[in-house]
Amino acid sequence: MKKIANIAAYKFATLPDIRTLRTRLLAQCRAWELRGTILLSVEGINLFVAGEREKIDLLLAELRALPGLEDLQPKFSETDHQPFSRMLVRVKKEIIAFGVEGIDPAKRTSPKLTARELKRWLDEGRPVTLLDTRNDYEVKLGTFKNALPIGVDHFRDFPAAVAKLPPQLKAQPIVMFCTGGIRCEKAGPFMESVGFQKIFQLDGGILKYFEDCGGAHYDGECFVFDQRVGLDPSLQETDSTQCFRCQTPLSADDQKDSRYVPGQSCPFCFQTPAEQMAATIAQRHASIARVTTPLPGSVPHTNYKPVNVPSDCDGKTLLATLGRIVSHVPASYWETECARGLVVNEQRETVAAEKIVRAGERYLHLFPNVTEPAVNPRVEILHEDEALIVLHKPAPLPMHAGGRFYRNTLQHILNEVYRPQKPHPAHRLDANTTGVVLVTRTRHFAGKLQPQFARGAVKKTYLVRVQRCPREEIFSCTAPIADESGKLGARLVDLENGLEARTEFRVLKKFPDGTTLLEARPLTGRTNQIRIHCAHLGFPVCGDPAYLAGGKLGDTQTLEVDAAPLCLHSWKIACTHPHTRQPVEFTAPPPAWAT
Repeated sequence: MKKIANIAAYKFATLPDIRTLRTRLLAQCRAWELRGTILLSVEGINLFVAGEREKIDLLLAELRALPGLEDLQPKFSETDHQPFSRMLVRVKKEIIAFGVEGIDPAKRTSPKLTARELKRWLDEGRPVTLLDTRNDYEVKLGTFKNALPIGVDHFRDFPAAVAKLPPQLKAQPIVMFCTGGIRCEKAGPFMESVGFQKIFQLDGGILKYFEDCGGAHYDGECFVFDQRVGLDPSLQETDSTQCFRCQTPLSADDQKDSRYVPGQSCPFCFQTPAEQMAATIAQRHASIARVTTPLPGSVPHTNYKPVNVPSDCDGKTLLATLGRIVSHVPASYWETECARGLVVNEQRETVAAEKIVRAGERYLHLFPNVTEPAVNPRVEILHEDEALIVLHKPAPLPMHAGGRFYRNTLQHILNEVYRPQKPHPAHRLDANTTGVVLVTRTRHFAGKLQPQFARGAVKKTYLVRVQRCPREEIFSCTAPIADESGKLGARLVDLENGLEARTEFRVLKKFPDGTTLLEARPLTGRTNQIRIHCAHLGFPVCGDPAYLAGGKLGDTQTLEVDAAPLCLHSWKIACTHPHTRQPVEFTAPPPAWAT
């Protein structure tokens, strides 16, 4: 099988009209069936190309015909296969990214030391610091014995790394080296500019040293930027590879590690499921902080509330329909809103109060130039997998749009963080209630989880601190709860026509101030059930602004951010996982008022 010639070369020289040169070189290399990368810049050329030797010679002749590249000297090696997948010719600002102004290797570089001269110095044991200017992942495969790695992930970080070197090195001889020498062309002059007095660069880099001196004074192999990954001191391809996930070079021993799974992980990026989840959750928390700083509802905007016409309003006026749907608001309010053009159809056209509406039609009630009240946006992710997001909801934070809130809601935050997914909360907590919430990633998993709530198969346990002290340690409440809301959207006990409701309570702790910590287990899922039952029994929830003793209602529903908290916390929730079908339980840490 015919051998493939591999060349690596660079030259700092002034190259005019590089865009025209790029077009010509790309066409010629493709015609010659060469592959690799050529970087062109006004400061010179840097290339790694492979192909048949005679075609490589044609490319070199073409390049050496250019002014400034007459003495271009490549480093040769051979492989049994083509190490590159395609041919690229790119125009760059620099042929090796450094980002420091005033460094021009075409005019001046540090003194160069030949490979054989360096070997002689090392054979003699001369006091010299070998400085590896390459990236840490390259150094991992091999470097000169006792060499000092500069400690960077990218060559652009070199200046900052130099600033951390011991000051005494400035007066000592330093021989810097890299793969082929190009990085040292810029690194050397930079180090001299910041006070290093005896800087030398290894001419031709590691590859030239291998060519002239073999592996003397060198441990391991040399990382190369192509599919070969590593070359040994005889310039032959080694068994090293790269991790598909983290791109870390892997030796033959690394590949024997049980944590190495081709295409998935290696010993350097492998994570246990717990570690993977922790990393994912950390990223989510960073995203939450980003989308809630500032609060999304703090910027004035137009909110809207949809109004869907029910079948029993078919043929009625819009005014009568609005009065039927939102019965606690007087008709005069809707007359004013329609007159102001704030009730529109789906095409955003204003609609008169006298318009006859039809069942199934949708109208929008607009709220222009709205700035929403502040909320607590510190949502904490407790668990995340392919089906479920389990979170610890803070308070006050409404879960869904409604009333004064549209963007300052849990749903809006989740939509932004998980975009393009739209997570589906499987149940609700009051805006003032903290604790664990189950959210499904997709409609498919929502269809697996939400029926568990409907049939009462989900076990929910709350912590609630109430006023006064119940007589019994274990008790329950079965007072039925009204189906429709009234003032502030609140519901009350309705002994005649209410819906069945049952909550079981257990005393956990009695406090010196006369309040009591209860464990509450709602066996039904009525809106505000625990708060309503506690108030009905004469033990209102501490901090509840709505449900007061004696069946009375307060003047507000959602608390201000700096108000005393509502002492109701969704503590534990147990269900069947919608994907694995295994029983699971999640817990949100108790708040300070429960301890």
